[in-house]
Amino acid sequence: MFIHTLQVVVPTPAHSSVAGPLSYQHDQALAPGTLVRVPLGQREVLGLVWDAAPAADPAPTAALRPVHSVLDGLAPLGPHWRALVAFTARYYQRSLGEVALAALPPQLRELSAEQLARRLRRVSSAPDAPANATQTIALSAEQERATAQIDAQKGPFLLFGSTGSGKTEVYLHCAARALAADPAAQVLVLVPEINLTPQLQERFGARFAPQYGAQAVVSLHSGMTNPQRLAAWLAVHSGRARIVLGTRMAIFASLPALALIVVDEEHDASYKQQEGARYSARDLALWRGRAEGAKVILGSATPSLESWHASSPEVGRYQRLDMPSRIGSAQGAGQLARLRLVDMAQQPRGAVFAPPLLAAITARVQRGEQCLVLLNRRGFAPVLHCHACGWKSDCPACSAHQVFHKSDRSLRCHHCGAAQRVPHACPACGNLDIAPVGRGTEQLEEQLAQLLRNVITPAGRAARVARIDADSTRAQGALQAQLAQVHAGEVDVLVGTQMVAKGHDFRRITLVAAVQPDSALFTSDFRAPERLFALLLQAAGRAGRDAAYLATQGHAPEMWVQTWHPEHPLFAALRRHDWPAFAAQQLAERRAAAMPPFAYQALVRADARTQEAAQAFLQGAAEAARTAQLPGLEQVFIYPPVPLAVQRVAHVERAQMLVESAERPALQRFLAAWQPLLHAERARHKGLQRWLVDVDPQGI
Repeated sequence: MFIHTLQVVVPTPAHSSVAGPLSYQHDQALAPGTLVRVPLGQREVLGLVWDAAPAADPAPTAALRPVHSVLDGLAPLGPHWRALVAFTARYYQRSLGEVALAALPPQLRELSAEQLARRLRRVSSAPDAPANATQTIALSAEQERATAQIDAQKGPFLLFGSTGSGKTEVYLHCAARALAADPAAQVLVLVPEINLTPQLQERFGARFAPQYGAQAVVSLHSGMTNPQRLAAWLAVHSGRARIVLGTRMAIFASLPALALIVVDEEHDASYKQQEGARYSARDLALWRGRAEGAKVILGSATPSLESWHASSPEVGRYQRLDMPSRIGSAQGAGQLARLRLVDMAQQPRGAVFAPPLLAAITARVQRGEQCLVLLNRRGFAPVLHCHACGWKSDCPACSAHQVFHKSDRSLRCHHCGAAQRVPHACPACGNLDIAPVGRGTEQLEEQLAQLLRNVITPAGRAARVARIDADSTRAQGALQAQLAQVHAGEVDVLVGTQMVAKGHDFRRITLVAAVQPDSALFTSDFRAPERLFALLLQAAGRAGRDAAYLATQGHAPEMWVQTWHPEHPLFAALRRHDWPAFAAQQLAERRAAAMPPFAYQALVRADARTQEAAQAFLQGAAEAARTAQLPGLEQVFIYPPVPLAVQRVAHVERAQMLVESAERPALQRFLAAWQPLLHAERARHKGLQRWLVDVDPQGI
């Protein structure tokens, strides 16, 4: 019997020295992309048959371990998918097996060939709805112009549309055209947050299920159970699912007939993975679209500066499509929210809500309208403090404070998760008078409920205040239930973090207030102003989305911002809803400072038992690179290692070192050549626990 040698990708630890496929033997030749179960050490794991390696001296087949079983009920993962995985591993400096196997559903990694066969029979026997005509909605002139350009040209496209301009309707029409043009075509729609997928699935399902069946629209995100994720992935891989809605992980879905990729809210930092292989789903969407011949639409009211620069006339890598008008604005409604800046230096000392803002909220609630209050900090207060001795509620495991949560009388660290009961007295001096310092969403909810307790709505009931943040939505289905209350008009004032500031279509909110945005103006992260402007403009977009409702109310929507720095240029641009002016100012600063998108960066991060050990590893790695005169070194600048802003998390000290270059290819050549030296340096530092390379970091 002839024995075949196969190259198989297996799950390897992060930054393992085993970066490529391993050789196994089997009595049959298997196509690349076939899933197999193979021995690895003492375990049996899922592996992926990879493309044959270049000719070399093969190991004797007697020395190779055999493939245990073949998951032959599943069609091989195609060459486009394998190319995407290979590029991701190469560009983001990770092992091939780490990326490839992490891209598959968790349950698929555990199934035997027999179990998978049963699952496939179950999926193939699922009933589907008959095809019927689908309902379409007439487009505005701006939407028509955008869809016509997308249909006629190659792209990629940056759809720059103000909040409420109808970008989702453009996505729907472009998806409909892609599906109609090819009976096998598939569409991938990415959103930044899990909580945005249900409402999007409802819209896509209502539009496409009548024609293509109930199984044609599926979701893929980490909030699904493992069986749900596997069922959705199998439907996509088989071609039964025509439209996939998901978060960043969905970029690795196996779509054999991909025709269109949509990245909604493309500016959002959530598209950058922050654990394992630190990939950017937005950037991979662009690479995948180019490699597979699929059109790519990036949509945002506040595009990332990288995308904005790429779509400028002087660069021209993306085609920019403008939709500046809100739906309904031609009828005198649907206008953008008017900005009202409140100078907190002119307000009563210690005021949480300026009297003019509180009066405006009261008036809106009395008219039956809804308000949104934004504070991007959950909990009741960031810290407890003893004024007698100076004690603060520091986390014993992290260089950060434990946040006071009044709802369950706990102190919780938002970095390591450690929690404890609130002490009755100061642990240091016994003082009974320990007090919260600063404010979180819990405190705002409580104070607003107290301030509005005598306000009566047109329905004859007292005003209702609710809160939506990561704490209030922890239970299964809690977020959907709370959003349903807002949409039903059962909530008059909604207090929330950034999770309610983007993507949600609240029809009766006419006033949005940001109460403490100043902290982002003076942070060390050069991206902070860009993110603050985007957050505030996105939040402002929650107000006045229903043109017909605004027409009946007879007044304009408003965005109130309480600030100690009303003269800051960011607010001048925000007042005009002028993203282009703000972006031009920020890009001029970035160009002068040689920062992205005019430079390319990578961070090397190290975790160790001591800060000295972490920095010693980074310093040794830098010296090794210089000694070896690595390719691209002359075009790369290596900064000295420094501690992270939160230096210690869960008793682990963290340090980082920035590597920068004006040329992306030079940085990539350098990082690839640096990998063996980093592995060798790791062996010389016993106090080091782990290290990673973060290419194109989103936070420094």
